[in-house]
Amino acid sequence: MNHFSQEFSLLLRACYPLIYIPTQEEERVEKAIANIGKKVNNRNIYTWDFVDGYQDNPNNANFARRNPLQALEFIEKLPSNIGGVFILRDFQRFLEDISVSRKLRNLARNLKAQPKNVVIVAPEINIPTELKEVFTIVEFALPQADEIKIEIQRLLSSTGQYLTEQFLGELVRSAQGLSLERIRRVLTRAIAQNGKLEEEDVELILEEKKQSIRQTKILDYYPAKEQISDIGGLDNLKEWLLRRGNAFSESARAYGLPFPRGLLLVGIQGTGKSLTAKAIAHHWHLPLLRLDVGRLFGGLVGESESRTRQMINLAEALSPCILWIDEIDKSFAGADGKGDSGTTSRVFGTFITWLAEKESPVFVVATANNIQNLPAEILRKGRFDEIFFVGLPSQEEREAIFKVHLARLRPHNLSSYDIKRLAYETPEFSGAEIEQTIIEAMHLGFSQNRDFTNEDILSAASQIIPLARTAKEQIEFLQNWATSGKARLASRNQLRLP
Repeated sequence: MNHFSQEFSLLLRACYPLIYIPTQEEERVEKAIANIGKKVNNRNIYTWDFVDGYQDNPNNANFARRNPLQALEFIEKLPSNIGGVFILRDFQRFLEDISVSRKLRNLARNLKAQPKNVVIVAPEINIPTELKEVFTIVEFALPQADEIKIEIQRLLSSTGQYLTEQFLGELVRSAQGLSLERIRRVLTRAIAQNGKLEEEDVELILEEKKQSIRQTKILDYYPAKEQISDIGGLDNLKEWLLRRGNAFSESARAYGLPFPRGLLLVGIQGTGKSLTAKAIAHHWHLPLLRLDVGRLFGGLVGESESRTRQMINLAEALSPCILWIDEIDKSFAGADGKGDSGTTSRVFGTFITWLAEKESPVFVVATANNIQNLPAEILRKGRFDEIFFVGLPSQEEREAIFKVHLARLRPHNLSSYDIKRLAYETPEFSGAEIEQTIIEAMHLGFSQNRDFTNEDILSAASQIIPLARTAKEQIEFLQNWATSGKARLASRNQLRLP
């Protein structure tokens, strides 16, 4: 809120005529604008919407009702010495109208020397090309911890309930990433049900948060149940992660450590990159947000950039968290800007600038299969803390992978499997191929009404052609790229193809 107040106050004082604020929190932003307006020469606030027209002055009640052009003419006709902030709700719906568009461009010229500011408040950015140069977009962030804390204490004032600092802090952390209206709604529901807030109500807030994230249609709230111990091998990578287990704590801040930035995991399919992202979230006890980059791209001008900013704002509001981007090489393969009017390039530029400059505790885990498709900018130092190459598992690591799967599936019968032999007989198999081999063996045993055996696993393995053979050239390229010093090896004993 402080950043918004500073930026918006500056725009008012600098006489920026047309301002666009994309937010779902209409009531909260209007209250913030009113507070800022009082401090900047005590500006009057005028609010218009299509249904009720202007509403803040009895002399103007319902004026320009159902008439967006008349709403702009009202601003134009006011004496030039009368200051005001004119909030137009949902006005983005009328920007395609030629008369409205022309009037706004005229206002942009005429209001430069007047203490008047037109502010469009809308759920998303939708600005036609001819108006992009005259509008200034101001981001309105979701409520921060201090604002959430004040709201929780306000809601509790009617109950007389006292919360310990620990419980209050837990409620605040769980509510970060929600709008103030959603926080009020879920907490009011909990108070109405029990007459007070209880520790179980944290789950209600988390469920509301999942619902909120789903509605953005950009990020997915991903339940992470996998553990570091579920990863077979990758000792160098696991050691790196375990060493940073407390890097998000207050003691780490007091020590002077910055927040970890993220990891880029490069390697062929099925080697455990996605599993690692899930295990990090579980081990560090942080929410895991999965980004499908394809969802960032929209058909309208400016929509893709708006969605990218929305994704960044949401991730930062939910921080500390893990942001998982799977197969980032496919997502930004067209970042050279050819064929899509530069949209991919602009989205990519916004994203990597945020990667380099972010100060919020959002740990980005990106995975890539084909390093040749990645733009060179993303590999530069400062985007990620480290780049790891996740190669094919060695025999020792295959033993660990077999043990992880068989211990989960047959914990009572683990000793009956010759894990060393299974690992020896599956050279060049990835972790995913080992898992598929065991599943195929289970189908074989189940179809014959018996448990699956070593021989079933070996028989299934003989039917699988590993990716190491079908994509040998790609794997050799990745191995040579990693061993040339471009990335750290995730495994101590890295398997190399003969």
